[in-house]
Amino acid sequence: MNKTIFKGTCTAMITPFTDDGIDYPALAKQIDFQIANGIEALCVLGTTGEAPTITDSEYETIAKFAYDKIAGRVKYILGTGSNCTKKAIEKSQLAQKIGADGLLVVTPYYNKCTQKGLVKYYNDVCDNIDIPVLCYNVPARTGVNILPQTMAEIAEHKNIGGIKEACGNMEQICETARLIRNKTALYSGDDNLNLAMLSIGSMGLISVASNVVPKEVGDVAKLYFAGKNEQAIALQESLLSLIDIMFCEVNPIPVKKAIELLGLGNGIVRAPLTELEPQHTAEMIKILKDFGLKLIKE
Repeated sequence: MNKTIFKGTCTAMITPFTDDGIDYPALAKQIDFQIANGIEALCVLGTTGEAPTITDSEYETIAKFAYDKIAGRVKYILGTGSNCTKKAIEKSQLAQKIGADGLLVVTPYYNKCTQKGLVKYYNDVCDNIDIPVLCYNVPARTGVNILPQTMAEIAEHKNIGGIKEACGNMEQICETARLIRNKTALYSGDDNLNLAMLSIGSMGLISVASNVVPKEVGDVAKLYFAGKNEQAIALQESLLSLIDIMFCEVNPIPVKKAIELLGLGNGIVRAPLTELEPQHTAEMIKILKDFGLKLIKE
């Protein structure tokens, strides 16, 4: 298999904000919380991290801060994708210089590209760095879908470490899994499909819900890998209502509200995102309490 980064669970981390900047104490608290609860990797400045709203100077400062705070305790993955190949390469080179263990590189968005363009995009990024790259397929956000045969071609590059698959189509995911098996790793990018993807050979999970319940989400993978399938199924099913409320509005609006309710930070999101609607907040409070979580704020 080509280079990959981790086995187990990676949290797609939020970026805590203040009214006019970054809440670094909250980011440090969240990193420690994740590591203390057994997460194997942390992904900083991806979709959940609101990367499109981060300035260039903030990006570098956050990336260095997270690297220093993680301090090698778990694998460190940095989001470096862009709709501009040159920009993606520059961010990827910076991430490697800072010390990231790997990169999460989303497909180009808005201006988009063809399947041939996807192969070139990932090859161009990989040719300019020497750490593993996770392709990120999330067509609902980007308008671009990495088709299975395309991913099989991309996987031939020595620096491709896997695909974070969030297309939501299990038929397509199964075909991708078949075509990249023994070439590179498959990772679940959809919390609702975590267990289903583990069952077809996923090496792990890249989770939004684990911002809130890292131990429980991580235990789904741990139980599955230990052959305790019935326990893994029961745990995944117990998480479903919590997972659903994390996506009741555009990510990361709900998960940031949950973090605020749990006292791990504030719920500030950057425009054009807006605060969670009151009816969803009330529903979230009930679900968090029903799950047995202690709320600091209501």
